[in-house]
Amino acid sequence: MPHAVPGAVTDVAARAAGLVRLRLDIAYDGTPFAGWARQPGQRTVQGDVEDALIRVARLAAVRLTVAGRTDSGVHAAGQVAHVDLPTDVPLGGLARRLNGVLDRSVRVTGLAPAPAGFDARFSALSRRYVYRITDAPFGAEPLRRFDTLAWPRPLDVPAMASAALLLVGEHDFAAFCRRREGATTVRTLLRLDVLRRPDGVVVADVEADAFCHSMVRALVGALLAVGEGRRPPQWPAAVLRRGLRDPAVTVAPAHGLTLVEVRYPPDTELAARAEVTRAVRVPTTPSG
Repeated sequence: MPHAVPGAVTDVAARAAGLVRLRLDIAYDGTPFAGWARQPGQRTVQGDVEDALIRVARLAAVRLTVAGRTDSGVHAAGQVAHVDLPTDVPLGGLARRLNGVLDRSVRVTGLAPAPAGFDARFSALSRRYVYRITDAPFGAEPLRRFDTLAWPRPLDVPAMASAALLLVGEHDFAAFCRRREGATTVRTLLRLDVLRRPDGVVVADVEADAFCHSMVRALVGALLAVGEGRRPPQWPAAVLRRGLRDPAVTVAPAHGLTLVEVRYPPDTELAARAEVTRAVRVPTTPSG
């Protein structure tokens, strides 16, 4: 009978146990899912992909480790995960076979043996999300209604961009996170750019070393308050400095958010990066 595959192990331990570590690149429409992480009685992306792996590879169990555990309704174009499989599992055509049994709302866009030292979560340098908003009077275009927030009032994008710049850098983002026991809320926000694209859609482009729970959507919610003129551009930074959740900060809806990229160091630096990140972030869970 096939054996269960361990989850939180290093690739060295996986090889010693007769396993091969694979990197999976995954895209999904988050609309029908209760987030990435497997939950009892809920449909999740992790559950769908793991179940597909079990079926296709004919295993008793598998466990995916993901770069960013997206919340319910959040999408991904560039999610990354790894899985440790027995070395006797045929890899040829595995991605095609997985996509053949997965619902069309989830696609495995890449699958290959991972380089030495790779850990989808701990080796990552940063995660990048995009939040799409339209303030067009007719709302979101029909083909983009599932990934674009329709905002009912005009937005002052330059004011939002000015407010966003004041949040960039290493800070304690407790004011924009849901606290978790034993988890740090210190993050390095590498970019928070807000611009209006030629088609009129307002995009918040957000990148950080990691995100705590609901952080991106809380930041966007604060910027929306600035954009419609209810708060001055200095207000989100003042909330950040106070370090407390402000009831005036509304968490933006999940469907406007998409994980678009996870960045990793060169292959020779993957293991070292994972060691450093584990030492700091073991209690935390990256999330949009």
